[in-house]
Amino acid sequence: MVSLWQNRTMVQSLRGDRTRANERRLPFHAPVRAWVLSEWALLPLRVFLGVTFLFAGLQKLSNPAFFSVKSPNGIHAQMLGASRFSPLHSLLVHLVNSSTPIGWTIAFAELFIGLGAIFGLWTRVAAVGGALLSFSFFLTVSYHSSPYYTGADIGFFFAWLPFVLSGSSSRLSIDAAIAGFVAKREGTARREFVAIDFVQVQRMCGNFSDNKCAARDYLACDAAVCPVLLGDRAPLINRSAIDSLDRRTLVVGGVSAASAAVAAVLFGSAVAATGKLIGATPPSSSMGELTLSGATTPTTSTGASYTGSLLGPATKIPMGRPAVFTIPTSGDPGIIFHEKESEFLGYDTVCPHQGCTVGYSPATNLLVCPCHGSQFLVSTGAVISGPAPRGLLKLDVVEEPDGNLYLK
Repeated sequence: MVSLWQNRTMVQSLRGDRTRANERRLPFHAPVRAWVLSEWALLPLRVFLGVTFLFAGLQKLSNPAFFSVKSPNGIHAQMLGASRFSPLHSLLVHLVNSSTPIGWTIAFAELFIGLGAIFGLWTRVAAVGGALLSFSFFLTVSYHSSPYYTGADIGFFFAWLPFVLSGSSSRLSIDAAIAGFVAKREGTARREFVAIDFVQVQRMCGNFSDNKCAARDYLACDAAVCPVLLGDRAPLINRSAIDSLDRRTLVVGGVSAASAAVAAVLFGSAVAATGKLIGATPPSSSMGELTLSGATTPTTSTGASYTGSLLGPATKIPMGRPAVFTIPTSGDPGIIFHEKESEFLGYDTVCPHQGCTVGYSPATNLLVCPCHGSQFLVSTGAVISGPAPRGLLKLDVVEEPDGNLYLK
C-alpha cells in the first residue's frame, strides 16, 4: 500500500515538474503537433522541389557529356572550376579524379530525392538528402554569390528544412497510404491530424474544470501535455501498442522504398542508355578539340625554339570554329577562336561568377555560362550580361613560324 502511494506521489511529482517546465517555456516552444500543422500549405513547395530535383537528375542522366572528362561543361570541368572559388578547395582538388562516379552519384541522388518528395515516400529522408545536396552545392558552386541570395542553392537548402522538421505528410503521400494500410490490417483507427483552437478543446473536454485536468490528477491544464491532443504520445502513457504499429509501418515503408529505389535505378539507367544511343549533343559540339602536347620549349627541324606550351597545329582551327583544350598551368578548360588570318583569341572558360564552364553559342556568337546565363564577347571576353562580376581571363595564344600554336 505504501509502495503504491509512493509510486503515485512520484508520478504526480514528475508530471508537475514537466508541467512547470512547459509553462516556463511558453510562449517560445513549438506548438502541439507542429509537424502536421502546415502540411497542406507546404504541398506546392513539396511538389516544386520534387519536380526540380527529378528534372535535374534526368537531365544529367540523359546527357553523356555531363559524365565526360573531356567535355567543357561536364562534371569534371565544373569541379575544376568550383575548386578555384570554393572554401572546400583542398577537398575538391583530390576528388576531381573521381568526377565521373561523383557525377553518377549526384544524378541518381537527385532522381531518388525528387521521386520521394513528389510521391511522399520517406519524405523526411528525401528532405534530408535534398538539404545535404543543396548545402554541398552551396559550398562548392555558389559560395561566393554576391549578394548571397542570388545563389539558388542556399534557397533550396532552407526550402527543404520544413520537410526535415515535419517529415511525412498525412495527405497525398505514399507514407500516409502505408500508415492507413497498416492501421487497417492491425484493426486500429487511422490517425487523423487536425488543427483546433485549444480553448475549443477545453470546452468539449469532460476532464477540464477550473483550469485543472482530472485526467492528470487535477494538475494545471496545458496543451503541451494534454492527453486529448496527444493521445498515445502523451507523457507517461504506455506506448507499446503505438510502437508496435510504428514498427510495422516502418517495415512496409522500407519494402516500398526499396522497391521504388530499384524501379528508379532501372528507369534512370534506361534514360542514361537512351541518351547515349541518341547521342546528346554537348554545348561544345561545334568545337574542334586540340590535344595539348605538354612540350614547353619545342624545337623545330631548323633549330629554332619557341617558348610556351605547344597546343597543336594552327590548321586544326578553321575560321569560325573554336577549339577547346586544357590550360597546363591551372588545369582549367580553355577555348581558342580563329578570328582572322594568323590571329587567334584564347580564354579561360571558367566563369568568374561561380566557377561553371562557359561554352560557345554559334547562334549568338557569344560565350554563354550554362549555369546562370552570363554572356561574354568573343572578341574581348568582356561580360555583357548576367551576374558575372568581370570578363573571362584572356590567354596569350600565338602562331609561330613553324605553323603551331603556343600558349605563352
